[in-house]
Order: sequence, then structure tokens, then C-alpha cells
Amino acid sequence: MPTIAEKILKGKAGEIVECEVDYIMVNDITGVPAFEVFEELGLESKREIKKEKVVVVQDHYVPNKDVDSAEQAKALRNYARKYEIEHYYEIGKDGSGICHQVMIEEGFAAPGRLIIGADSHTCSYGALGAFSTGVGSTEAAAAMATGRLWFKVPATQKFVINGELRKYVMGKDIILHIIGDISVSGSLYKSQEFYGAVIEKLSLSDRITISNMAVEAGAKAGIIPPDEKVFDFLRGRVRGEYKPVYADTEGEYEEVLEYDASEIVPTVAKPFSPDNTVPASELDVPIDQAYLGSCTNGRIEDLRVAAEILKGKKVNQEVRMIVVPASKKVFEQALEEGLIKIFLEADAFVCGPTCGACLGGHMGVLASGERCISTTNRNFIGRMGHKDSEVYLANPAVVAASAIEGRITDPMELQ
Repeated sequence: MPTIAEKILKGKAGEIVECEVDYIMVNDITGVPAFEVFEELGLESKREIKKEKVVVVQDHYVPNKDVDSAEQAKALRNYARKYEIEHYYEIGKDGSGICHQVMIEEGFAAPGRLIIGADSHTCSYGALGAFSTGVGSTEAAAAMATGRLWFKVPATQKFVINGELRKYVMGKDIILHIIGDISVSGSLYKSQEFYGAVIEKLSLSDRITISNMAVEAGAKAGIIPPDEKVFDFLRGRVRGEYKPVYADTEGEYEEVLEYDASEIVPTVAKPFSPDNTVPASELDVPIDQAYLGSCTNGRIEDLRVAAEILKGKKVNQEVRMIVVPASKKVFEQALEEGLIKIFLEADAFVCGPTCGACLGGHMGVLASGERCISTTNRNFIGRMGHKDSEVYLANPAVVAASAIEGRITDPMELQ
């Protein structure tokens, strides 16, 4: 009996299938090479690109940090104009932000859809019941030309989380707990599906965090069956029609893994791998920087959690705290709710949406020997800067508590 991935791809695990894709997303790093390959194929006519399926987002090196990044952004801008790409998102404009947040906020992601993106964290849209996955720029170019792409249908793992979550335990802790259990290769080229009472209670934001980090276990996709929370979010937002897809009751899963939520605590992934996990309460590591943002944890719900902890307090004198909302809309909502004021009064630095620091590009690059507690998704060697720096991954509550204390801290210690 088919799983969600098998139904959307219309094939059985292990089969090679060719499918029509709904959308192709590229950003300022991957978009230029994709358009270059497209033109190398001899397809330079505006009539030969499936422009209605192409979404272009400026987000990684914006605002441009140097001449090279400015030239890259300019080249992408010129391609978008040349091919009359309607779905183009420029820095500061309406709908702008980090690419994966844009795809969700602007109604491109929806249940049952097949979406590819030239960015590994495209799997985020599985939180809405889509099959979404990262591809290379060459594959993106092929899909731009044909509207189609081939896939090997992945086997599916089923993750079931039941019970009650403890205070300050979020979606980030659930996925870190799972990755710590199965390792960064535990879902290699597999689709993950998430079920259970805990998943059903989670906000859409927390679900996106879980799907976002599925790739950190090697997964091709991380899918959560859509429910009323998803349908409510999409009402008046989604582009076009969509049809939810669910696994059959007796879906053929490669394996089923069950977890008791009461055993999941605020969790930190230590350098240099997302599976090097430990309870935050077991660490006493001094930090130089605290980072709140990214496609993983830069949504309004994440900012609210951190602001609640920071309200009336100050960031430690030895720590820099950087807050980056995931989109212009999130920034505007945070302003309206007074969250930005709380961050500023706590002595945090706040800026508009960008991927910059997450990939060690700009707006938060680490020097040699510096440590950062971060809500991002990767902590490989040199990920956020110098090869001798260290990145610790955690949820927004842990990041905020750590910023106050100057060391990695379980937020329950502040109670």
C-alpha cells in the first residue's frame, strides 16, 4: 500500500519515474548557474522556459556583501527580466525573505504538490504535505525547460511521536532528538513521514522546522500529513488548486520508529554534526554569539518564544545576539507585536531577512575560536565562518536563555 511519497510520485519505492513538477525554486547562489545551463541547452527563447513554474528569490548574499555577490545578484536579476519571470522576489519588496519562507508564505507550497528547489532545505514544504526536495542547478535548468524531472521513488520511514512535550521543547528538539538517534545517514535517500499526537498538536512553524531538517539525516523529503492547521493557513493564500495526499492505512514503510515525547528535552547539537546531540542542561559552554533566525527557526512563533525569555533582561556583555526574521512579513508582524522592541531593549542586533550568517556568508561570520549557539540547521566545520569556530544548534528558547547567561543554558534554569 503506497506511502505519501509513492502517491505523489506515482511509483513504488525503488522505481525511476518522470514527473511533472509544480514549481522550481532558485536563489541568488543557485539561480545564475541554472539559467546558464538553460542557455547552454540552446533554449534562450522566452517561449521555451516554463516561467509560470519558476520562482526566483534573492536571499543568500543580500544585502550584497561585496562586489562578487553584487554581480551575482545583478546577473540573477537580469535573467529574471530577460525571461519575464513573474515570481521574482527582490530584497525589501513585498513577499521577500528567505526562499523557503517565501515559498510557504506566498502560497506556492501546498498539499500533494511536487516541488523542487536548487537548495537542500527545499524539503521544508513537506510540512504542508508536499513532496519537496533539493536538486542541483543542472536539474533545475532541465525542469525549467521541460516542466518535468526524473526521480527515484524513495523508500519511506514512519516516525511516530506521542505523549506530552515538556516546557520549552519545540519542533527543533524533536528533529534533533531523531537525528541524534538515527544519525546523519539514517534516512539516506528516504522519505520521512511524521505522525502521532505530538505532531498533530504542533504549530505549522514547528512542523516546518522538522521537515526542514529531514535532509540533515540524509532524507530526500520530510512529510507531515496535512490537516486543518495547514488548510487554514492556505485559505486565501494558496496559488491555484491543490489536492491533499495521504498514505494508505497500511502503508508499506521500510521501518517505523516510535518516540515518547516526555523523553525529549531542550536539545543541542554540538560541533561538528547535527547528530552529535546532548541535553542543553548537560552543557556549560561559554558562547560569543547567539543567532536567532534562518529558514529553520526565523518565523514569528520562534521570535515570540525568544522575546518572552528576553523581555526585561539583557544579553550578556560578552555575547553578541543577532535576530533575523525569515521574511519581510515576519519582520512586520514582529514590529506590530512589539517583539523587535524587546530584542532591541535587550541589546540584540536585528536586521532584515537574509540567509547570510547561516552559511558563513555575512551578517554574523565567526572568527577563529568563537562559539555560536544558533537556531540554524548545520554545524559543520567552518559552517558559520572560520574553520576553528564552533556552532551549536538549538531551539529559540535555548538560544535566548544562552544569550542572557553567556553560556549554553537550558531555559528552565531561568525559571
